[in-house]
Order: sequence, then structure tokens, then C-alpha cells
Amino acid sequence: MTMAGQTINDRLLAARHSLAGQGLAKSVCKATTEECIGPKKKHLDYLVHCTNEPNVSIPHLANLLIERSQNANWVVVYKSLITTHHLMAYGNERFMQYLASSNSTFNLSSFLDKGTVQDGGMGVPGGRMGYDMSPFIRRYAKYLNEKSLSYRAMAFDFCKVKRGKEEGSLRNMNAEKLLKTLPVLQAQLDALLEFDCQSNDLTNGVINMSFMLLFRDLIRLFACYNDGIINLLEKYFDMNKKHARDALDLYKKFLVRMDRVGEFLKVAENVGIDKGDIPDLTKAPSSLLDALEQHLATLEGRKVSAANTPTQSSSYQRTNVKSAVSALSSTSSAFGTAAASSKFDTSNGIDEQLKAQVLAEEEAAMNQYKSKVSSPTSSGAGGASAALTNPFLSSPPAAQAGQPIVDLFGAASAQPAAAAAASGASQALATKASDDLLQLGNPFADMFEASGNSVAAATTGATGHAGDGAAAEYAATSSPFDWGAADDDGRGAQ
Repeated sequence: MTMAGQTINDRLLAARHSLAGQGLAKSVCKATTEECIGPKKKHLDYLVHCTNEPNVSIPHLANLLIERSQNANWVVVYKSLITTHHLMAYGNERFMQYLASSNSTFNLSSFLDKGTVQDGGMGVPGGRMGYDMSPFIRRYAKYLNEKSLSYRAMAFDFCKVKRGKEEGSLRNMNAEKLLKTLPVLQAQLDALLEFDCQSNDLTNGVINMSFMLLFRDLIRLFACYNDGIINLLEKYFDMNKKHARDALDLYKKFLVRMDRVGEFLKVAENVGIDKGDIPDLTKAPSSLLDALEQHLATLEGRKVSAANTPTQSSSYQRTNVKSAVSALSSTSSAFGTAAASSKFDTSNGIDEQLKAQVLAEEEAAMNQYKSKVSSPTSSGAGGASAALTNPFLSSPPAAQAGQPIVDLFGAASAQPAAAAAASGASQALATKASDDLLQLGNPFADMFEASGNSVAAATTGATGHAGDGAAAEYAATSSPFDWGAADDDGRGAQ
């Protein structure tokens, strides 16, 4: 049973965290609900903000996500992995550092969800069976673990390092360090490519969001990988025998991964990503591999076949390297441009133009509503009735402009000051006792009536009548604020 998309379990868990005052745990719960859609942007943005706050415990946040990944529901597990990946990409580096330095990893190598086979064979409405989603969860968790391990080995994230010919980290790295760095990068790239999904597998919002995050990482990883290979080729003919052998092996692996990256990009194109946003892969000429193998054979003292004898000159080999570097540089430029674009940095894949259009339409509707509210009389009788019941108008309606203001603190039968001056003080005492149900009297009304009566008597020049004089004396001595009169009467009595 669900309520507005979220299950009762989600609501109860969020309520429990709210009652316990666990705001961070509630936010993690909200981002990893059982609803078969990707984590909502507002929850992800809040968690990213939490990683930048010095008073938020990063270990606590990471452990909450790892705890959610142990859930039996595949949607909760998958969304916890997506949330973790999002924080790795956009959160503070402290989050990545903790995951790399701790032993807490996603132990999901044997995860299998068999409990969500319902709705005619679908795990949730509009989704896939949990049994079919389980392999992707295992591969995705493996990639995140490998991403953490690569950070532990290199002390930086390959997706965030500088790229390009001038400032690229791997482009300007020395040969010995480069030979140690590229295998780590290859391992992370292999884990990403092992996700191995096809366009017909991307059938729900959860796996779609993970695919977009993987696509973003792939662009950055391969741009960095390509820079490293260019640097390797430029230094290849100056290496010793051992380094040249390792470099040749790395280049052969690079060619295999280049084909697999091309397959991944085809899937991205089939699922609707604009072809202009997908970088082009330009391969190096096949003659380059022959030139590299011939150079290594020369260093090892092995005999070269007669078919390759005409191409053994060092100048010819270096010419092949230059042409290969030129081809790979165009690939590096294409991937670098795609990596620098922020189009895929949205958590839910919403186009920024569509988002701006929706916001503009919402603002226009709000302005139209405000214009109707600010001119209530423009619609005749309906506007007048709306004005009478509108508590937000800055001025009262014209129909009520001539009416006196009700004195909430005055006596029930009190009249305006002009009427009180004309009728005399006798009307002030004419108030029935039944008007005051508790018969407590109103000291404020008595005080104001007494002062009003004295002013009226002075302006009208009334001569002292017995009844009026007694009433005025009573009103003056009965005020609880006229302490002087009370004291004089008390002293006179004494």
C-alpha cells in the first residue's frame, strides 16, 4: 500500500527519525525511499550541503547510506548507491576521503532480491523485477568500491583532476609515475564498463539515473585515460626495456577499452542522449602498434621479420607516433569538451531549458493571480463580496468606511464620546447589570467614562444638579487608578 508514491514504511521511518530528532537520518531516508524513481534533487542537494558543513559527521552520513544499502528491497539499495555516487561526484572531498580510508564498503557481491515479484511480474508499477535489477546493483556497487580504492591508491579522484595538454595531470606526469597510475585508472574504467547494460534494460527512473552518473564518470575517466596514453606514447622511444614492455602492454589494453567505450556511447545515444553531446572516438592508425612492437623487439635484441624490415627506421616510427598523437589529441579534445559541460551535472537529467520554461510559466500564473487579488472591485458584485471577506486588503472596503470602530475594551452599551457628552453621565450608569455576565465591571471603561464626563461638564457649563453631582463624585471615587482620591477619603474617614 502506498501513499502519494511513498510506501507506509517510508512514512513511518521518516516519522520515527523526526521524533528522535535525527534530521540527517531522515534526509537519507527521504532520498532512499521505496518509490521507484531516482532520488529527488532537493534531498540530494541537502545532503551535498551537509557534506560542506563542518558540524556534520561525515562518518555518520556514510554509515547511514551503507546501512540503507543492506535493505532487502532493491529500490532502496539501488537509491542508496546512487546517493553515495552523487555525493562522491558533487559533495565535499571529505566524503570521498572517508570512504577511501575506511573499511566500510558495499558488500553486495551476492545481493539478490526475490521479494518484489508482483504487479504481473513487475517489481513495482512501471519498474523491473527485482530479480532482473539485482545484477546491475552488484556491478554498480563494485564500481563504487573500485572508485574508492583508486582514490585510496592515488589520493585524488580521476574524475576531478585537470585535463588537457597544458595543465593535464596525466599529460605532464613523468614516465615512472605514469606507468603506476594508468593500471589504477584502467581498473576503475573496467569496473564501470562491466555495468554492461543495454538500452532495453533502462526501463525505470532508478537505473536511468545510475546510467547518467556512470555516463558522466565515463566521459571524465576516458578523457584522463586518453591524456595518459598520449603522454605514454610521447615518452615511449626514450624508455628502457622494462618500461617499454609495460607501456606496450598498457597501450594494447587501451585499444580494447576504446572499443568497449564506443559500445557504451552507442547505448547512451540509443536511450535519448543528444548525439551532439556524445564525444567522437578517433582511433590511432593500426601501423602504430607495429612500430611500438618493432621498437621493443629492437631493445630486447630479438630478430624482426623480413616483412617489417623496411619500417625499422627510427624516423618512420616517430612519424607514426606523431600521427597517432594527433588522432588521440582530437579524441582528448572532444572528451574534454564534453567533460567540461555541465549539462549532465543535474541529478535527474532535466534539461535546463525545460526547467527555465516551467519556472517562467509558474511565475506568469502567480502574477496573474496577484493581479486578480489586488483589484477586487474589478468584477462588480463578486469583487465587492470578495473584498468583504479578504483579510489581506490593506484598507477596509468603502461600505465599511463610515462605520465607527468597535471598542473591544469598552462597555457593552458605551456610545461615542460626542453622544456621551450630549446625554450626560446618567446614561453611563444606565448599563444593566445583566450586560456583564460575571458582574466584574470594566475598570478601563469606568476610567475613560469618568474623564469623558468631566470634559463634557466643563464644555457645556452645566450647573450642579444633585443627581448628576452624585454620579460624577461616584465615578471619580470608584476608579481603581485614582489612588489620590482614595487616600484622601481614607484619611478623612480616619
